[in-house]
Amino acid sequence: MLFKPAFRLLFTTVLCLLAFSTTVYPQQADYAKYKKLIAEHTSRDFKKVYREAGQAMPYPFLAPGTIAYSDALWDWDSWLFNIALRQLLADRNNKQEQEQAVTYERGCVLNFLAYSGPDGWCPIVIERDPTHLFLKKPDNIFTENMHKPVLAQHAAFLTQLDNGNAEWLRDKFANMQFFIQGYKTRYYHKLTGLYFWQNDVMIGVDNDPCTYYRPDRSSGSILLNCFMYKELRAMSYLAGQLGLNEIKSDYDRDAEKLRDAIQEHCWDERDGFFYSVDLNLKPVNTDKWGYHIGAQRHWECLIQRIGVWSGFMAMWAGIATPEQAQRMVAEHYENERTFNAPYGVRTLSKMEKMYNVKASSNPSSWLGPLWGISNYMTWRGLVDYGFTEQAQELAQKTIALFGRDYEKTGTLHEYYQPENGEPIVNAGFQNWNYLVLNMMAWIDGRSVIREF
Repeated sequence: MLFKPAFRLLFTTVLCLLAFSTTVYPQQADYAKYKKLIAEHTSRDFKKVYREAGQAMPYPFLAPGTIAYSDALWDWDSWLFNIALRQLLADRNNKQEQEQAVTYERGCVLNFLAYSGPDGWCPIVIERDPTHLFLKKPDNIFTENMHKPVLAQHAAFLTQLDNGNAEWLRDKFANMQFFIQGYKTRYYHKLTGLYFWQNDVMIGVDNDPCTYYRPDRSSGSILLNCFMYKELRAMSYLAGQLGLNEIKSDYDRDAEKLRDAIQEHCWDERDGFFYSVDLNLKPVNTDKWGYHIGAQRHWECLIQRIGVWSGFMAMWAGIATPEQAQRMVAEHYENERTFNAPYGVRTLSKMEKMYNVKASSNPSSWLGPLWGISNYMTWRGLVDYGFTEQAQELAQKTIALFGRDYEKTGTLHEYYQPENGEPIVNAGFQNWNYLVLNMMAWIDGRSVIREF
């Protein structure tokens, strides 16, 4: 059968449209169905995360899940899970349940502070067994990572929940100060004003190529520095609630200095994105007769132009300017060749040579797979900077991702394939995946619980 050119063009167009119409994208998924599935599963056994005091735990606490976690308290896991738990409790609207949770929530912070002293060291994980390796202080605390700088943020979040009452923390606030001073003493790069990881072990984003297998104390991580900025803000808030106004001013000043340092060293005007930086530079040669004397180095770090999702953390932390946020969204978030995937935000740009979505459990993989936390943090930044359409899209993608997983497997996983949303590893992982509840509340126009 022969077609005239005009008819042939029309026929081809119709076929294309029919083919397109059969493709169901995540944002077109049955939101009501997935919302119902998520709500049912997350509410089923949440009280099993409540753990009582005993052995190495002086206080009751929250384990960040009922399945994939033993009797252990993890640093950023428990903080982020707590935010999701509070959304779950708000949705259930049961005052008795909300009051019951307080002791366990505060216990997360107080357990960690019980192991923090004048040297500022604080464990990443506390196992109930007091002989467990994680609880042992390193022989040299200047060479090992410790609790991520989110402890004050966790405390500030709980204080805000109680209408600003920080008295529960007063007796341990000195330990919180020791913890922050530990970061300022051991993780601070004086020449740039940025913070660095001691090494590449237990940084949360395990194999982030900006830190993974890099020299010790060389990674000025954008993730770490955004966390530290918010941590200093949280310390200022807590000090103010405790009437320690002079201390509050000190933390305000430190936070502003760090914000300026991040802007100066981590923002890349060429790419329109925030990056981690390389601090592993030789010291400047001051020898009068040195070979380099004619043109001494005037820069203190080098930008690592590696497209890692944590660049969006500058929006989550409120560090990016509105103009910078506009570029980040237009040039990076919306770019399907880099971060934007059918089910959320790739943890590593697809254009990076290190991009790899194969399963890995130790370390866990952040080389491209989707994580619930990277979706959530990016979404929060989009909301805060007024990118409502993009935030709605990302929320819907995340709801579809987890709703499909519940529908097909009856559980959630640690991380997922970016293109088709298929789970990769660790069935039964709950933790920060429950932050999808906060996204659901926002998209439905309900009250949303958010982190400090």
